[in-house]
Amino acid sequence: MPIVSPRVRHNYLAIAVAAVASMFLLGIWYTLFLDVWLKGIGRDRGWMVGNGVSQSLQYATALLAAGLLATCISSFVQHTGPQTAVRGAMIAAGLWLGCVLPVRATEAVFEVRSYTVFALNSSFWLLAMLLMGAIVGAWKKRGA
Repeated sequence: MPIVSPRVRHNYLAIAVAAVASMFLLGIWYTLFLDVWLKGIGRDRGWMVGNGVSQSLQYATALLAAGLLATCISSFVQHTGPQTAVRGAMIAAGLWLGCVLPVRATEAVFEVRSYTVFALNSSFWLLAMLLMGAIVGAWKKRGA
């Protein structure tokens, strides 16, 4: 049995745009809520500069992860019905509710994170996934 369905024809440009759009949202979201997030994780702005982690690695990882997530959303949209922006957002919301939210909740409870951090991070992923779903859902591959 083939792993890739012949019904799935990814539009890699749409996936790339969705991943980059997610990164822009990430920048906006965590710029707006930076102090709340830092307080919630028990850190300050000084930690961000001197934590020893490569920012290039962080952003590359986030972009790759967003691309994989956009590809997954695209697959689910194509496997389950007509490819539209609304269906893309609905599929993304369902994946967030069934996959991301339970994982984030489990992490938050075992890491003993505040509800604020949980809500902030989970809300970001909901918005990012809705955005990616709308993009990959609306942007059909030529000849599809």
